Amino acid sequence: MSTVERDLRYPIGKYEPKEFSELQLKSWLNDIRFLPQLLENSILNLDEQQLLTPYRDGGWTVKQLVHHVADSHSNALIRFKLGLTEDNPTIKPYDEKAWAELNDVHELPINISLTMLHTIHARMHSCIKNLSAAEWQRTLVHPEHNMQMTLYYLLGMYSWHGRHHTAHITALRERMGW
Repeated sequence: MSTVERDLRYPIGKYEPKEFSELQLKSWLNDIRFLPQLLENSILNLDEQQLLTPYRDGGWTVKQLVHHVADSHSNALIRFKLGLTEDNPTIKPYDEKAWAELNDVHELPINISLTMLHTIHARMHSCIKNLSAAEWQRTLVHPEHNMQMTLYYLLGMYSWHGRHHTAHITALRERMGW
């Protein structure tokens, strides 16, 4: 993979887990809290043709990215709740590429998913903002990655995920002069 291709695919780099710290926790919680508005700002004033533009060759369109973040973060809320209410639950993976090709992604306007993200993130932030250090160490199992992860790891992953896809859109806008 060339440097340009890697930069287009991972504009903020790949997710790297961090040691637990209160400062990092606050930063990631703010990412969860503010992601819907940041994503919404990234697509302001884009027309239908621009929304149907892939962020890179072979990548999803802007429209697919927005719907994907809503799908993914809907799963995130469920995963946090499972991790808080069950002992080391196994979460259900899903085929994100197949989901990105379903009719709702192609037919519905992105404001549907943006509205979902605002409500999902309000719920998620409210659910997790006051967890104790011990609760952040609760675990769940991701069978697709064959790993046990803490809720803290999960928080970091979804913080990164939202910023990652927002950066896909903002980088595309910069390259295209939108």
